[in-house]
Amino acid sequence: MTEFPIALTVAGNDPTGGAGILADSKTFHARGVYGMAAVTSLTAQNTMGVQDAFNVPVEFLEKQLHSIFTDELPHAMKSGMIATVDMMAVVARTVEKYDIPYVIDPVMIATSGDALIEEAAIDYLREKLLPTALSVTPNIHEAEKISGRKIENSTDIRKVADIFLKEIGVQSVIIKGGHLEGDAVDYLFTRDTTVELSTPRIETSNTHGTGCTFSAAITAELAKGKTLEESFRLAKRYISSAIENNPGIGRGNGPVNHFSYKGD
Repeated sequence: MTEFPIALTVAGNDPTGGAGILADSKTFHARGVYGMAAVTSLTAQNTMGVQDAFNVPVEFLEKQLHSIFTDELPHAMKSGMIATVDMMAVVARTVEKYDIPYVIDPVMIATSGDALIEEAAIDYLREKLLPTALSVTPNIHEAEKISGRKIENSTDIRKVADIFLKEIGVQSVIIKGGHLEGDAVDYLFTRDTTVELSTPRIETSNTHGTGCTFSAAITAELAKGKTLEESFRLAKRYISSAIENNPGIGRGNGPVNHFSYKGD
């Protein structure tokens, strides 16, 4: 087994590179981690929206994961767009079999507002897949959808975190507050601690793929052996730099800059 840190992403493909496995791979590379990817869906999308999506056959997703895990065990993994119940079941079985840190970015809606997951899959996500993860990283809209509660302020965020921890049974949840007013505040909740990180809001519409990139940065640091809190803090610095220095690509909601962060 290699000592070189390896991170795996299980997610969809954005052909313009702003989100999904390409964004994850760029983030892994930028953080000095060898990246692997199992593709769940092929999308036709760009900075202006999602035009179409094709979900790979579930048997093929299973073969991809089998190929990866029977050759070299990743040190951490994350998932993004998993559109169907059958796909989620395959991922859940894989996670249960291999004891590595697992981060779920519960991708449901693209930045453009397009749905990326079957409605029937949300219940399975909540009841079966989320409890298998070390951490879950929903944005405000995803946290509302999963918890069934409206979020308008930090008090609501804490109440929703309790639903994730006590009712759904996750080990930890990182709720991204970027869709609220004021500074950009992200929260890490575990059963024992709360960590709150705040940065000044960056006024830009170029935030395509921020959720993918943020969770990939956390996963990369976990692959290096860092704690979840250390990984969360680093990912916050990384994504803030990526948004601030976005390259201005595309005619809609452009991507972030995966290579701008020059810190630790």
